[in-house]
Amino acid sequence: MRAAPLPLSVLLWIAMVSVANAQAVYTHPVQEGDTLASIAERYYGDPTRESVLREANRLRGNGSAGLLPGSWLFIPTVAFYQVRQDDTWRSIATKLYGSEDRAQTLIEANDASRRAEPDEGAELLVPYPLRHVVAPGETLAKIANLYLEDDTQALKRLRRFNPGARIERGRVVLVPLFDLRLTGDGRSEASEAFLQASGGGASGAVQQEVETLLPDLIEHVQTGHFEEAVSLANRMLGMQRPTSSQIVTIQKELAVAYVALERADLAEASFRTALSLQPNLELDSVRTSPRVLEVFNRAKQQLPER
Repeated sequence: MRAAPLPLSVLLWIAMVSVANAQAVYTHPVQEGDTLASIAERYYGDPTRESVLREANRLRGNGSAGLLPGSWLFIPTVAFYQVRQDDTWRSIATKLYGSEDRAQTLIEANDASRRAEPDEGAELLVPYPLRHVVAPGETLAKIANLYLEDDTQALKRLRRFNPGARIERGRVVLVPLFDLRLTGDGRSEASEAFLQASGGGASGAVQQEVETLLPDLIEHVQTGHFEEAVSLANRMLGMQRPTSSQIVTIQKELAVAYVALERADLAEASFRTALSLQPNLELDSVRTSPRVLEVFNRAKQQLPER
């Protein structure tokens, strides 16, 4: 049986290219007899995590509906980030989550103090930001209970991570999962599954998936949803082996979003990456804002002459 393309949600987490050490993307080849509960037990040691697998893979219906043998299931997990020189909680939150307002989540996940910035070289736990699509009648409290039922601070954390979010049907709420770790056996099994897939066309499937997501990224930027653009772009970059042209497009859109979020330093870094892959890259001087052009030109000037 030929494996189906990786699901849309394989983009959901990363390890972002902007992060020092890329995180693996774990997947599971669905087999006859698999259920979401059995897969959750296998990788997390907890069958109740089936709700996470269902939402992360955009499966609808009850039980294991939509779980097709021969397809690939994305296995989300927490990531890790090594602190660089001059990093702060706010700058890391902006880099990873698209908003400095989410710094408190990183602080809490690492039992740290907001009064002290993280030490250079320290490895930080980065909670997995599960994208939950609000169903009719759902509230933040119900969503918190669905994924964080044993966490007494769940509702508070959910509100803080989604400031001003509108809780209505079809809206997306990001749920920061602190403890979404793979068991030792689960990590080994997931890694082996992806390595086997990589020799059989998984890279091409991921590249195809990235291609289908590019219009969403561009739309986020064009409609002013810059935090969503940052999150989506970095997750796409963390997928296995996107093509060079795809990386250029993603980095261009990411740079525009960073400029809008007042992070010219990160925008320059994105433009430099794009230019290193496509030195003749140019922006439309008519349609591109002067602020973006200014950052782009600075990035271009910083590249070594060829």
